[in-house]
Amino acid sequence: MIYCVEDDNGIRDLMIYTLNTAGFEAKGFTCGDTLFDAVQTEKPQLIMLDIMLPGEDGISILKKLRMHPQTKDIPVIMATAKGTEYDKVIGLDSGADDYLAKPFGMMEMVSRIKAVLRRTGPAEAEKCIKIGNLELNLETYVVIGNGERVQLTLKEYQLLRTFMENPGRVFTRDQLLKTVWGTDYMGETRTVDVHIGTLRTKLGECGSYIETVRGVGYRMEVML
Repeated sequence: MIYCVEDDNGIRDLMIYTLNTAGFEAKGFTCGDTLFDAVQTEKPQLIMLDIMLPGEDGISILKKLRMHPQTKDIPVIMATAKGTEYDKVIGLDSGADDYLAKPFGMMEMVSRIKAVLRRTGPAEAEKCIKIGNLELNLETYVVIGNGERVQLTLKEYQLLRTFMENPGRVFTRDQLLKTVWGTDYMGETRTVDVHIGTLRTKLGECGSYIETVRGVGYRMEVML
């Protein structure tokens, strides 16, 4: 949700229409009082805030936003009709994340909003799978067992990932061959047993998480 604080009805309606067209939800407000009332109900992703407003100006509103714990982290883009260096500096020094000088294009506004949201949004967490004392990072391919990094071959890593992504599921040797080595692999199922053995050894104590299901295959034990 994007909040647009702009007293000019035509400009505000155009901003909201453009944002909706660009895939954002947007609401418009004419002054700080209605903005603060709305924030109590729904916290926006970003606020477009005009500096020149009737009554309380945008700089004063921005300072209040930055002082309140509930709103201090909301990204704010200031809009100024003057486009002077002074307005830009005051806005940025007061805590604005960016500014737009009027008249500005609607597509420029959308681009600036997306850029600010990328900068201020939460960092994407690393994609990790954890089972017991075993951790596998899907992005860096790093495997940690009992707090120590484990060096694996590509096939060993793929085997481990298959098990950790499907805890408790039993895989036959043929299924593991197709999943890890591919459908065109012509080797024997004994290949799976050899790789499982070396994988268990490299994982140390965590190697016991890979259980043999006699007469069927293998599974990763779910550690509670």
